[in-house]
Amino acid sequence: MLRLYTHTSCLQHDPGPAQPESPSRLRAVLQALDHDRFAALDRVEAPRATREQLLRVHTPEHVDRILAITPEEGTVRLDEDTLMSPGSAEAALRAAGAMVAAVDAVLSDGGKAFCAVRPPGHHATPDHAMGFCLFNNVAVGAAHAIKEHGLKRVAIADFDVHHGNGTQDIFAREPRVLFISSHQMPLYPETGRADEHGVGNIVNAPLSPGDGSYEFRELWEGDLIPRLHAFKPQLVLVSAGFDAHRNDPLADLRLGSEDYAWITQRLMDVARSHAQGRLVSTMEGGYNLLALSTSVAAHVGELLEG
Repeated sequence: MLRLYTHTSCLQHDPGPAQPESPSRLRAVLQALDHDRFAALDRVEAPRATREQLLRVHTPEHVDRILAITPEEGTVRLDEDTLMSPGSAEAALRAAGAMVAAVDAVLSDGGKAFCAVRPPGHHATPDHAMGFCLFNNVAVGAAHAIKEHGLKRVAIADFDVHHGNGTQDIFAREPRVLFISSHQMPLYPETGRADEHGVGNIVNAPLSPGDGSYEFRELWEGDLIPRLHAFKPQLVLVSAGFDAHRNDPLADLRLGSEDYAWITQRLMDVARSHAQGRLVSTMEGGYNLLALSTSVAAHVGELLEG
């Protein structure tokens, strides 16, 4: 079974026409998934994350600050890239809540889930919103799996073109979480060096500008997938960014939608081997609408068929 979590509130987060992280991203994804190929998806309305769930990975000051910003119109700028509109706080609660609900569902009933949500999350640190991200959705899900389900080994695989600095910061001293990331360097946020190890639970694998399918697959097949197998995760979480696509305007890698199908297959192999097939994926980056929609369709198609 594959569950699809989303909410119309995630379309109401509108940082303005100059921002690449726009409502049109989610509209393009939902349109791509509104196809006969995806008729078997179990479509679920994402709930709000609770304050308690957010506080497992964020400081009270950060949670209060984000939830208090509800402008009547226009936007409030948190940093150069991160803005909030009247609907942003609600969207952020639904995006994080989707992960919590998806984790509960797959750990209770098995199967897999994809969260088609925004704003994305993997740049959000314990006390700081950045890089289009307000709350760290994947981290909220991982912490929930540990706290409420008693898991001892949760793996987070992040193939967004930008390093998930927030996820790394949150779990750098948490051995129950393995964070594995491939990403372009140099590139925003200028973190994710190969020598950043946490307590042995952080694995960063930088790619160089211009790298494409061969380098990406060699890196995951030769190093990162074996690391995941060695960890034997009880749950696989995925920060699914699609901005390493060759047509994405914000970076310089050269992947295609077929590469996202391939990495999805490899991650499902890990989940089948160690986690009874339990996998939850959440949408991160991807800023060319056609590349994003075709890549998500490839990713979700493999999750549905695998």
